[in-house]
Amino acid sequence: MKLWQKSTDVNKRVETFTIGNDQALDLLLAPYDVLGSLAHITMLESIGLLTADELVILTKELKALYQKAKNNELTIDEGIEDIHSQVELLLTQKLGDVGKKIHSGRSRNDQVLVDLKMYFRAEIEALVGQVEELAQTLLKQSEAYKHVLIPGYTHMQVAMPNSIGMWLGAYAESLSDDLIALRAAYDIINKNPLGSAAGYGSSFPLDRMKTTELLGFEEPNYNVVYAQMTRGKSEVALANAMASVAATLSKFSMDVCMYAGQNFGFISFPDELTTGSSIMPHKKNPDVFELVRGRCNQLVALPNELQLILSNLPSGYHRELQQLKEHLFPGIQTLKQCLDIVEFSISQIKVNEDVINDPRYDYLFTVELVNQLVLDGMPFRDAYKEVGRQVESGDYKSDRNINHTHLGSVGNLANDHIAAKIKREVAKFSFEKVAECFKVLGE
Repeated sequence: MKLWQKSTDVNKRVETFTIGNDQALDLLLAPYDVLGSLAHITMLESIGLLTADELVILTKELKALYQKAKNNELTIDEGIEDIHSQVELLLTQKLGDVGKKIHSGRSRNDQVLVDLKMYFRAEIEALVGQVEELAQTLLKQSEAYKHVLIPGYTHMQVAMPNSIGMWLGAYAESLSDDLIALRAAYDIINKNPLGSAAGYGSSFPLDRMKTTELLGFEEPNYNVVYAQMTRGKSEVALANAMASVAATLSKFSMDVCMYAGQNFGFISFPDELTTGSSIMPHKKNPDVFELVRGRCNQLVALPNELQLILSNLPSGYHRELQQLKEHLFPGIQTLKQCLDIVEFSISQIKVNEDVINDPRYDYLFTVELVNQLVLDGMPFRDAYKEVGRQVESGDYKSDRNINHTHLGSVGNLANDHIAAKIKREVAKFSFEKVAECFKVLGE
């Protein structure tokens, strides 16, 4: 069954090529497709395109389908093109001609758009939850090991004192900014395209504000041509936000891979979190973080992949837009898996608390001596030259007792400020509003 089917059957090879992997991916949209239909028929009844009785029987059946979709019990039958066709077929089989009325005032174009936007909102909610959880774990471990000094590096050369606490807290704050990127994507996505039909509106007097309210969107995409143009724009916005999170995870994973190596020896993990070598009995490889690094590097490229699909498309609907799902949907799951395994691993991190006492790190403290001389009254340039002279002559002696007090430094990590920022950014999402709208519609 195809919603566009007329008197001619499409060639089987063409059909197979054009559908691709769409049916499998469409099952992820099933609950949202049913919710979109529930909102649409409620609006249709309010403008006189459905009777009150028709609304009652359609609503009852759609709510039953919604529960099946939420429980992953809704499937797409062989020969059915997509989830929209499947839902309409089931309604028609059960209710007869009234089931065919749910498509009035809609095109598959705005139907799939609203499905995608609701799906993206849900996936952003899941990502935000995982980002928040990882950030909290990083801050917890940051507090636990804030006293453990390690080298800080510039140009990959030993530079100045760092700490395990400051290092972990830095990535927690990076994730707090990634939440801002996710919220920007959420704000772009959280607009209702229903009523735009194929991208040029409808002669029916559709109440687009009503479906916007029912589905928990912030506002509609007002211009119907632009509503269709958000297919692609929404995906790229989400991919950019995901790339921001992925870049944080990739950089962090690189640090972990270095710091866990014997040449650094700052951190380690329980044996069961590492892998071995088929030839070297001593090996404890950080495969988890190597794979996170590689997969997240792929995710950093995701926005470019999507942009290339969209690069020469004019306004209006084009079948290439279907391909966006095949890149973005698996990417979402990959990022969720990476966030999960990194949080799991960091919660069990083991720290070498004696790293800083290695003589190779004596020069980490030259700036501390320069600053002390300045505090004692010597001009900074003279203090810099004096410590340089001591280093070159071999007279320099390091003092590992440091006293950093300013905001965000080794002695004042500002983790409470970072935690407050994370909480503030998470609170800006309208997840509860959407959940309440879905509850009213589907239950």
